[in-house]
Amino acid sequence: MESRQWLEQELEQIHKWERSQGKVRIWDRIGRIPFALLDKVTPDFIQDKLGKALDELGKFVQTGGGYLSSEKAVANYFNNKQVRTIDDAAMMPVSAMDEAADRVAGTRTNIATVQGASTGFGGIFTLSLDIPVLLGLQLKTLQDIAMCYGFNPADPKERLFIVKVMQFTTSDNHGRDAILKQMGSLDAGSEKARREMVSELKGWREVVMSFRDRWGMKKMFQLIPVAGLVFGAITNRSTISELAETGAILYRKRRIQERLASLERDSQPAGL
Repeated sequence: MESRQWLEQELEQIHKWERSQGKVRIWDRIGRIPFALLDKVTPDFIQDKLGKALDELGKFVQTGGGYLSSEKAVANYFNNKQVRTIDDAAMMPVSAMDEAADRVAGTRTNIATVQGASTGFGGIFTLSLDIPVLLGLQLKTLQDIAMCYGFNPADPKERLFIVKVMQFTTSDNHGRDAILKQMGSLDAGSEKARREMVSELKGWREVVMSFRDRWGMKKMFQLIPVAGLVFGAITNRSTISELAETGAILYRKRRIQERLASLERDSQPAGL
């Protein structure tokens, strides 16, 4: 398994990445502006259908709903044929977990590209379906990445962590700092932090709204029939690609921290 020195070096690289997330790109600032305009021009029946789909997705937080990934999927992402369960994955070297997560990202990004192109082709009517479908794909992506690093999305705590990863990806720089602290408290087993995060969810709605705000400008281009095919493919591809990268880094961080904690426990004299 990995040495303490290697784990500490990798963790420091992750901390550098976290600090870099405070920078807000101009495109993201612009992208927050126009979704209120889209709300005004979207027919009521589409708004209603979209709202019901988002409510259904919200069940994921409490029960997994219809979006809970199967543990059998984990074997598809590892070259090692001995990996059959999440517990097996948890015993693998971090480098093997990274490779498995990369395979998840590649597969899901390709699916998102096709899905974005198909919904972008039809303009506003298919765009109304694109957001809930894309959110469902995000849930599946993060669950599979979680399993690659040995974390079980059947655990309600892990589903809450998944929502936090989604919030982190769509939040501004100040929001990201707060979410990182929440993640740390959740992973430390703080029941108070868990209750606060659950009460905040509402939070599923916050994920949806921040998602809509962030991708508003980009999604507006999909209102153009046929031309929206190109914009839909590009936007959905970048959405899943960024989410998968962020999820892999944050799950990698947790696994490295657990490995370091295990080394620390093993180094303690017996009886202490």
